[in-house]
Amino acid sequence: MQPILELKWLVFTKVAELGSLTRAATVFDVPQSMISRHVAQLERECGTRLFRRTGRGVVLTEFGEQIYPRILALIAEADQIADDIRVSGGTPMGEVRVGLLPTTVPVLVSVLFTQIRNRFPRIKLHLSEGASPQLEEQLREGRMDMALLLREGPVSNAGESLLAQVFPRLVGLRGDPVVEGPTIAFGALQGLPLVVPSYPHSLRTRLDALSEARGIKLDMVVEADSIRLQHEIAAAGGGYAITAGLFELSGDNRLASARIVEPELLRSVVLATTLRRPHTMATREVYRLITQTVPDLLLGQAAPAPGA
Repeated sequence: MQPILELKWLVFTKVAELGSLTRAATVFDVPQSMISRHVAQLERECGTRLFRRTGRGVVLTEFGEQIYPRILALIAEADQIADDIRVSGGTPMGEVRVGLLPTTVPVLVSVLFTQIRNRFPRIKLHLSEGASPQLEEQLREGRMDMALLLREGPVSNAGESLLAQVFPRLVGLRGDPVVEGPTIAFGALQGLPLVVPSYPHSLRTRLDALSEARGIKLDMVVEADSIRLQHEIAAAGGGYAITAGLFELSGDNRLASARIVEPELLRSVVLATTLRRPHTMATREVYRLITQTVPDLLLGQAAPAPGA
């Protein structure tokens, strides 16, 4: 089904939201020149400027500010009408975009794809993977409907569903006495060469705050922004990685891990949704299926507790 509202108005709202023609072009997966043409056409039809160019992008003019909320309301109503038409027969259909953390892909993709295909054959599932900060940015931009994210500590956002709680682990070479036990105290990390994510990753920020509060100096020798990179550096003897505590080590006989304690660094795996895309019958069914299915899959594959 074609969009009820013309594409140029969708482009207008996305440019206004992101403050950038280039970033809007990335979202729509088109050349920037096409975004510029849509904006120019709208401005000709309106007889006035909608955006003011700045050194860092674009901002709405006074007239653009006036019509922006009205266009957003029209888009929401148009999306709801389109969804009502699609599901008038009671069958959810349409595209649903879901983001997954890389370590969850081997465990979740086959199950989710099979269940959605069997139960909702008219839903077109679009899956992506990325680190938690990347997925969260895509949610903010409306580039996906929902995503699995990692949160430091317990769940604090009312709009997110808790899927699992995990505890970060120190990862090193198998046979290394530092990681041969089931646990390692946070204080014992002092002096160890650590492989950590770069800012603004929430785990990095939390490690800095905790080490400062306890008067501990952590030696962060390498920054690597994916678990696979961190593990490869650890396997090469370049340091010790600190990872989420899910099931990152499955099948890798080169590495071993110990759960970090005193304190335990609780992390929550949540399912979050975007505020920039309309909720449809299809997205609601996929959300429900994930919240019902994924917790058991994650808990069944998570790293064992100390002494297990």
